[in-house]
Amino acid sequence: MSETIATDTIEREAMEYDVVIVGAGPSGLSAAIRLKQLAEAAGTEVSVAVLEKGSEVGAHILSGAVIDPKGINELLPNWKELGIPLETKVTRDKFVILGPNGDLDISWLPFPKWMLNHGNYIASLGNVCRALATHAEALGVEIYPGMAASEVVYNEDGSVKGVVAGVFGIDKDGNPGPDYQPGIELHAKYTFIGEGVRGSLAKQLQARFGLTNGRDAQKFGIGIKELWQVPDENFEPGLTQHTFGWPLDNATGGGSFMYHFGDNYVAIGFVVHLNYKNPWISPFDEFQRFKTHPTIRGYLEGGKRIAYGARAITEGGSQSLPQLYFPGGVLLGCSAGMVNVPRIKGSHNAVKSGMMAAEAAFEAIQGGRSSDELSGYEDAYKKSWVHKELWAVRNFKPLWSKFGTIPGIVLGGADAMIANMFGGWSPWGTIKHGKSDAESTGLAKDYKPIVYPKPDNVFSFDKLSSVFLSSTNHDENQPAHLKLKDPSIPVNVNLPRYGEPARLFCPAGVYEVLYDEAGNNPKFQINFQNCVHCKTCDIKDPSQNINWTTPQGGDGPNYPNM
Repeated sequence: MSETIATDTIEREAMEYDVVIVGAGPSGLSAAIRLKQLAEAAGTEVSVAVLEKGSEVGAHILSGAVIDPKGINELLPNWKELGIPLETKVTRDKFVILGPNGDLDISWLPFPKWMLNHGNYIASLGNVCRALATHAEALGVEIYPGMAASEVVYNEDGSVKGVVAGVFGIDKDGNPGPDYQPGIELHAKYTFIGEGVRGSLAKQLQARFGLTNGRDAQKFGIGIKELWQVPDENFEPGLTQHTFGWPLDNATGGGSFMYHFGDNYVAIGFVVHLNYKNPWISPFDEFQRFKTHPTIRGYLEGGKRIAYGARAITEGGSQSLPQLYFPGGVLLGCSAGMVNVPRIKGSHNAVKSGMMAAEAAFEAIQGGRSSDELSGYEDAYKKSWVHKELWAVRNFKPLWSKFGTIPGIVLGGADAMIANMFGGWSPWGTIKHGKSDAESTGLAKDYKPIVYPKPDNVFSFDKLSSVFLSSTNHDENQPAHLKLKDPSIPVNVNLPRYGEPARLFCPAGVYEVLYDEAGNNPKFQINFQNCVHCKTCDIKDPSQNINWTTPQGGDGPNYPNM
């Protein structure tokens, strides 16, 4: 059903659906598939639309990724016959502590089964999403790539009515240009938000409906990843390796991953927890330095770097999850924060969250309801294996943050083992995270600036050549989607107090501080065209002055095999 409506002075077409899903990631696509499965089983119809801001499904999907098939097994028991590309079974887990020149292999330690990857698959999560989208469309789901959802639409009673998507042609001054398209309103009985980490609409909805009231602060990390193709002699299909230690100090949380899969592919990446204190840290440069370690570069020797990307990761766990429902819709997967930190996995939980939301919405629609609160979704979550899994490891991240990497991992692992054995009980109870990641940033004067080695262009590289490999593109004749609440803060506050860390924590060279020839008159510059949509700036800026909003649809990275 389509109609024309007027909002203020803008006329837009409106389309009606039973469910509109924002984001074609694992949670959104699983929700769409499950809705169609339920409708088919009931002999009825349910109309479902999925909006994806990337140029295609998978274009903005970035994950390690070792995938626990638990969720997909439930959603699509015949996933192998359907061609869902879970490519390479894990054959060996390796855990290593790195020092500046050597390493200590701790794989012999008795790691709990839930931390090991037996039965899991190494794959490109982007390609998995592409395959899920193909199946969803075969079931009758309407998928719209290149359609960024930029605004929430509300009913008169304040409940969510849907979203605005597909606005194009706004010029740099914020006015309609010659190719202006006002977009369309997609109205739904229920709107599912599956934008991924720190989604712009999810952030608005959490604030509007108080979804985080009484919940702990959400915590985040930044994950930076490269895809390499390596010679046969360096390739061990099914190998997963995780390291801790160098180049990070004990007070800075993080570590690396390396997964061998597919056509001699090595997915290698580095995670830095964003509650780090030293404002001189550059996660990108820590990653580049990490790859020069003798233990790591041996795997990459003679290989070719073929892709690059970065993405924020939710790390708050169970105590940081917001309320999952609001009037007229729900939060899915990483929009809620369902990553299991010690397992470094969240896609299986995302799939299950989409299924549970779909089941709650289908029951409501069949009962003649719309635009109300799907509390049944949160009830289902609390009874699910997702909640059980996240509850058992809830103290892992706060213990790591409190005691540092080595003691924290030991204590966190022991606590999680106890909780797994005793139904979630922990001698610590539930530990709070405390400060937000932005508030955790220390003053520049209290830390020594870090001089990172220049890239060798063999194992280490600069930001701009890396962004090139992400195939990132933005129409330059549009307003910057990175909004400053106060344009004076970067130079007047962040630079003298923190050394303006945006120029360091951004993995894409978006933010710069420029000076005149005499080295005076600093100017803050935003190169929004470089943005890979990682959302780190929205999270880590110590003044919380940067607001990440969605650019027009189709812009941003175009990740292959990531």
